[in-house]
Amino acid sequence: MNDDPKTLVSTEWLAAHLKDPDLRILDASWYLPDMNRDALKEYEQSHIPNARFFDIEEISDLRSDLPHMVPPVEKFMSRMRALGVGDGHQVVVYDGMGLFSAARVWWLFKLMGQDNIAVLDGGFPKWLAEGREVEDMPPVIRDRHMTVRRQNHMVKDVTQVAAASKLGDHVIIDARAPARFKGDADEPRPGLRAGHIPGARNVFFADVLNADKTMKSPEEMRRIFEAAGVDLSKPAITSCGSGVTAAVLSLALERMGHKNHALYDGSWAEWGMFPTVPVETGDA
Repeated sequence: MNDDPKTLVSTEWLAAHLKDPDLRILDASWYLPDMNRDALKEYEQSHIPNARFFDIEEISDLRSDLPHMVPPVEKFMSRMRALGVGDGHQVVVYDGMGLFSAARVWWLFKLMGQDNIAVLDGGFPKWLAEGREVEDMPPVIRDRHMTVRRQNHMVKDVTQVAAASKLGDHVIIDARAPARFKGDADEPRPGLRAGHIPGARNVFFADVLNADKTMKSPEEMRRIFEAAGVDLSKPAITSCGSGVTAAVLSLALERMGHKNHALYDGSWAEWGMFPTVPVETGDA
């Protein structure tokens, strides 16, 4: 693969840059309740040297009833200062699934106007499988200011997505498993309707990953998106269950050179409970 410090880097790249003074590594592991895993506990037991723990649930808008919505700019800035992540740093983010929740943090940094952030391809499982260095020590943190310029075009709310669905001027891409997209499987969150946003196309996030949870090549991913009926000439909106795996598709689009993409932050957790928006079932 081609290492790109703005999108995706290999374990080899990270190992070679581990001692760089301006490198900051974030463990952004996050798990669904049915996975029965404790991300913070796992981080405390073992992480890549000098990694800091990025708490997706806490670094969010806790005023919202929806899960892990984008935090206010001021909160993001203060949390990053507390983690010692700021201007001039190259950030690498990874997770304990391989490539899952790390993409959400990559997208969040991009939304906040931070460009020098990459996801670790294959994540912590690949790092461990290669026998690379780990530690259980908390890093020494020094404050660093971060200048944030929020890129509002990179996030969409329910009103904007409803308009895009009606007008057909964007392609809406749903990262959930096909059974959930079609409405054949129950949603993990209670009280949500089953199905998908009218006009959406389904690219299951796992389909853009290899068996070792590294990301497929841009050429392979382009074929997958096109086979799913995604019109790549249109601006894209990614969606999923709660705005986490949608970011895997956002990262895929960026790797494919499709720069005009936004993420529906509320995703199905919001759309599925909104009584006034329509729902489709079956294939796209």
